[in-house]
Amino acid sequence: MEVFFKILKSGCKIERLQLEQREHLKPALALYMIIAWRVLLLTHLGRACPELPCDAVFDEAEWKAVYLVTQRQDPPAEPPSLDTMIRLVATLGGFLNRKRDGFPGPQTLWIGLQRAADFALALEAQRALESKRSVDSSSG
Repeated sequence: MEVFFKILKSGCKIERLQLEQREHLKPALALYMIIAWRVLLLTHLGRACPELPCDAVFDEAEWKAVYLVTQRQDPPAEPPSLDTMIRLVATLGGFLNRKRDGFPGPQTLWIGLQRAADFALALEAQRALESKRSVDSSSG
């Protein structure tokens, strides 16, 4: 429980929102609690089940975008292990992944997940643009 609230307070920076009206606070708190839960879940699953395929908790667009950006090569046909993907996401958040660093913490995961969402969105936009161009060139 302590780690969950630390993620909520430090990672999500919930106190900085300074929402004054209750009707604004409740939806924001609900959203940030879901985010904090996901970060905590990834931290625990990554330690308990490192060989689990990453597509058990990551959307296909997420893990492929992270793999593409961090490894600079096409994603594999089979999803990598959860341990591998968590480490890749955490490197986007500042985790150095040195030999003796241990498992990434919640803060590097939180930052990495924010960047992963951006990369997935950018990759989807790029693919949609390429698809539109191919349709336009074949019809014109």
